[in-house]
Amino acid sequence: MIILPISLTIAAGTALINLWLSMRVGRVRGQEKVWVGDGGNERVTRRMRAHSNFVENTAFVLILLALVELGLGSSVWLWAAGSLYLIGRVLHPLGMDGMMWARMAGTIITMLVQLGLAITAVAAVYMTPMGVTATTVEETVVVAPK
Repeated sequence: MIILPISLTIAAGTALINLWLSMRVGRVRGQEKVWVGDGGNERVTRRMRAHSNFVENTAFVLILLALVELGLGSSVWLWAAGSLYLIGRVLHPLGMDGMMWARMAGTIITMLVQLGLAITAVAAVYMTPMGVTATTVEETVVVAPK
């Protein structure tokens, strides 16, 4: 069995953030009495977009994180990238509610983590030495005992 501790931990963290974002959308829907869509309500739209933005980015990050961890193994760098991603994904929706610096920080963190993982994935493939190994087979003669 293969266990990817970094990927599993970050995936669990993203699941919790997803639940938090869902609850935030539900709460503002109730406050604004909007049951379907955004109802043209800016608060609902902002919460929905923060949640959608999270979903749009998280799949790519988790796939890249798992594949890089599988290919290169666990590292402090991957822990840092995953943890930083979680921080960015908490900052972004707070920024969508008005803290503009948090939205910008969350966006930049998300993009940098995704870019770093993508570059690492490509580098892992094309910088890994792939030599051709040849094996020679020699004929063996079995001699029966007399």
